[in-house]
Amino acid sequence: MTRLLPLLAFIALAVLLGVGVKMNSGKDTSAIPSPLIGKPAPAFSLPVLGEPSRMISNADLRGEPYLLNVWGSWCPACRDEHPVITQLAQDGVVKVIGYDYKDSPEDAQRWLDQFGNPYALVITDQDGRAALDWGIYGAPESFLVDAEGIVRWKFIGPITPEVVREQLMPELEKLK
Repeated sequence: MTRLLPLLAFIALAVLLGVGVKMNSGKDTSAIPSPLIGKPAPAFSLPVLGEPSRMISNADLRGEPYLLNVWGSWCPACRDEHPVITQLAQDGVVKVIGYDYKDSPEDAQRWLDQFGNPYALVITDQDGRAALDWGIYGAPESFLVDAEGIVRWKFIGPITPEVVREQLMPELEKLK
């Protein structure tokens, strides 16, 4: 009987895992809801990339909707997303603000020089402290903030043309 105990424990765990998978089948488990949706964007004051003495706050960004795009030169998925962000900015779909996360200014500038700078403005958060208030824990992440400074949408991961079409554009339409 003592030899069967590990086997019974394994079977019990396998059954529990199977039930959990079955209960979540068909659900989008990649979406992580943000407690910021519908609330004012967190207050921040961060330096502009290349202009460390120029500080930008959330209040400075009010007046028109913007997409806050969290990226870093160290982030491989940010490179995949970059052409989509560039197209959004070029098409004038929404003002795109870059949020350089946990990066050195030199590496960030080199990355933008190499791949292009689609951002109306790039703010930097080298130590990641301001990111805590936003609930940012990696890159890429993006937030749509309306003209009054209210967070309306959050997306974790690289934005694709499908995400723009199926999620971002409907959210932008609501702001009109």
